[in-house]
Amino acid sequence: MLTAPAGAGAGMLVEIVRPPVPTGRGLGELAKPLGDDHAEYIGQALAKPGMRTTTDNYRDGRLIGLHLDNWDKLPYGRKATGRRRLALNLGPGDRFIILGSLDAEAVCRVVHPDSYERRHPHTDDYRAYVAAGHPLRCVRIRLAPGEGYVAPTEYLLHDGSTEGQDKTSAMAFWLGHWRRGILPSLV
Repeated sequence: MLTAPAGAGAGMLVEIVRPPVPTGRGLGELAKPLGDDHAEYIGQALAKPGMRTTTDNYRDGRLIGLHLDNWDKLPYGRKATGRRRLALNLGPGDRFIILGSLDAEAVCRVVHPDSYERRHPHTDDYRAYVAAGHPLRCVRIRLAPGEGYVAPTEYLLHDGSTEGQDKTSAMAFWLGHWRRGILPSLV
């Protein structure tokens, strides 16, 4: 079982949760009552069944695979202060989140030992880390329809997956600064 240290700040914490059921107000309003008046609805993504990873590269139509988000464009020392992503599986099928076990700052320190403090950690740092022979573990967590996560996707390597599933899965996403425990935990 993976658990965060008791004192881990929200910006470093992944929570598997059951978000509120969307009401007639629409998905864009779902996150408003969760404590961040500036939370931003960033849309939905539909994934076909059987996809190892689900994030599209809009430039060339291929899949990105495991990656870091960069919505807030934060430098090394502030990466853990970024907004967290709230995700809700709208179904009809299960979806998985895949998470890397090593944070962006730790990887950046290894890949750029003499300049990490001046860097903006990036997905390419993880690629260089693995190419240099360093180990990277990942976990895959199932999310049934109605379940979701709140995760620091700018701080942890991640992607979605429908591998092994026979139904499509739609996810809705928001970005915000939410305190730890804002939604009921499923773990």
